[in-house]
Amino acid sequence: MSGAEFVPLSLPPLVIGVLAAVACALPGNFLVLRKQALIGDAISHVVLPGIVVAFLVTGVVSAWPMMIGAALAALVAVGLIEAIRRLGRIEPGAAMGVVFTAMFAGGVLLLEQSDTSSVHLDVEHALYGNLESLIWLDATGWQSLWDPVALAGLPDELLRMAITLLVVGLFTWVLWRPLKISTFDAGFAEAVGVPTGTVGLGLVVVSAIAAVAAFDAVGSIIVIAMFICPPAAARMMTNSLERQVFWSVVFAVLSAVLGYVFAGYGPLWFGAANAVSAAGMIATVSGILLGLAAVFGPCRTRSGAPVA
Repeated sequence: MSGAEFVPLSLPPLVIGVLAAVACALPGNFLVLRKQALIGDAISHVVLPGIVVAFLVTGVVSAWPMMIGAALAALVAVGLIEAIRRLGRIEPGAAMGVVFTAMFAGGVLLLEQSDTSSVHLDVEHALYGNLESLIWLDATGWQSLWDPVALAGLPDELLRMAITLLVVGLFTWVLWRPLKISTFDAGFAEAVGVPTGTVGLGLVVVSAIAAVAAFDAVGSIIVIAMFICPPAAARMMTNSLERQVFWSVVFAVLSAVLGYVFAGYGPLWFGAANAVSAAGMIATVSGILLGLAAVFGPCRTRSGAPVA
């Protein structure tokens, strides 16, 4: 493929996929170590009805209404979980499972009953995203990367994901020590004055921001996979937290790049006529990498948490 074809058609979705994968993988490291890995799954489920309602109210797919709608949906989910747990006297895991499934199903029903023909927001988009359609029509080749006029036509999702990754990266860097201490020993963290509750809430908020920002571009499948698979695979490669974060970024980038390439060209290599979903293939590759790490990772048989 020449630059005239690759730059406008493949480069933007490839970069967006990488940004989304890394933005989800960074907080995913701490969620996995805190045994809260399914928070990413929960967020991707409960935000859907909030995003749909935000679109129905405003009539546009915009970042801020989506964020507000997702936040309100999360608050509703917390209230429902607590109500079901208290009134039904069932354990919290069951209550969460009921609420997450019901809210996601409600969001799907709202999508099916709404007129979303004018925007990229439907049931398939909610699951798989619209990564392949995020092309750069103003680009003519590699020289467009230095053309201000062409750069103005980049997909909005690229800038959104770049800002999101910057926010996630700054949060991880600034709060690295409190995150590390509270993750490994919450009691000691409280004893030395670390506000563990605030740090934990901040981690969930940053995870929610990453999930919502990535949702429009890549759908819920990649969001769920990237929160769990790269950090879990990285955990099997090292017992150092710093190296684990590095490995998770490597696995996230590999999943996005290889998944996108295999989605477009893999079926053709095996004689199939059509490409497959990029989101589905990226999630599949991340699962394969996790499997390989589970078999060959140097720390797969070691017990205990990573060390500083």
